[in-house]
Amino acid sequence: MKIKTRSMPYDKIVKIKPEKHRNPKKPSLFFRKLLKTLSSKELRDVNFSFESEGMERLGKKEPALFLMNHSSFIDLKIASTILYPRPFNIICTSDGFIGKNGLMRSLGCIPTKKFITDTTLVRDMVYAVKKLGSSILMYPEASYSFDGTATPLPSSIGKLLKLLDVPVVMIKTSGAFLRDPLYNMLQLRKVDVSAKMTYVLSKEEIKSKSVDELNSVIQELFTFDNFREQQLSGVKVSEAFRADGLNRVLYKSPSCHTEGHMEGKGTKLRCLNCGKTWELTEDGYLKAEDGTDIFDHVPDWYARERECVRRELESGSYQLDIPVTIRMMVDTKCIYTAGEGRLVHTADGFQLTGCKGKLDYTQKPSSSYSLYSDYYWYELGDMICIGTPKVLYYCFPKDSGDVVAKTRLAAEELYKLKCFKAKKK
Repeated sequence: MKIKTRSMPYDKIVKIKPEKHRNPKKPSLFFRKLLKTLSSKELRDVNFSFESEGMERLGKKEPALFLMNHSSFIDLKIASTILYPRPFNIICTSDGFIGKNGLMRSLGCIPTKKFITDTTLVRDMVYAVKKLGSSILMYPEASYSFDGTATPLPSSIGKLLKLLDVPVVMIKTSGAFLRDPLYNMLQLRKVDVSAKMTYVLSKEEIKSKSVDELNSVIQELFTFDNFREQQLSGVKVSEAFRADGLNRVLYKSPSCHTEGHMEGKGTKLRCLNCGKTWELTEDGYLKAEDGTDIFDHVPDWYARERECVRRELESGSYQLDIPVTIRMMVDTKCIYTAGEGRLVHTADGFQLTGCKGKLDYTQKPSSSYSLYSDYYWYELGDMICIGTPKVLYYCFPKDSGDVVAKTRLAAEELYKLKCFKAKKK
């Protein structure tokens, strides 16, 4: 999938008037059926099946909050099929509206900016539930998983449940990540996909629980490991390209400890510095060619990278300083290519400079619990996004190695460190 782009000088981009806010639309039966119809072929291709538990507790016309784990683009196709004909609004990243604002709104999509404080989103969700009588489909993780495990959830989720005052239902998929992991550059694997829809919380149960208790319930729902699930269920991924791009996730060699010199190609992951090589087996294990396995599980390797980043932050040695191509979003007409610049990330947060000296943007570590970062974003390249409710800066690293995953890890760990210090005061 591609996105509409346009080159424009920075000083002209910042003069573009922001679009006026528009209330969510309740998707008509026509658009609900259209979305279901367009999803049918891909779901047939993956032998899609689903089961439900406790759904008799939800009235046919009763609005609910549907929470779904986020693995790949097939998630929406699954939801549009198993929820039909129930009307629901979809929380969607704002860049998904580029060039198709009217269509997205007709489908019931509500735009939001990932990992940026967005009070408008909450108002839109309340409007959809209370005024439109529509359900909400939300991916609380906000971003696709890099390593197949759950990504951080916002601490405000419990407050949201209280505010919406509707039942909560969980939709959990199996196989969606294995079919199309983000690192694998949109190469689809032949894997069956299924889903389970479970009634989790009634309105009365939400009222009786504290915000912290609700957060714990949702956190427990979003605890999973797709690679471990593959190993235990015996699912085989036999494609010869299954390790392509795995270096995006596993960027640090556990053998020689260098970063940015890993290469994922075919079925192998290799360190170009020390030469150590691993095979990503058909059943989802990492197998070292020399027989000395340090990690045989992708999430374990990724977790160690997180630990290393945290130690760098605690010691004060962490720093990202790279050249980037800067693209901006200020409306939904297109993504504007503004020019070249430099992205710096330290314990003090982000600083983005460039566009011939006209841009100088800083962002504090406490601004968000995670970071919008992506691989092969709309086929333009790996990307790190920072910004405000008014403007988003999409930064595309230039010849800097695999820095996207480490930067997300650093942003998450830095937020934890800053919050911990704030609580101690």
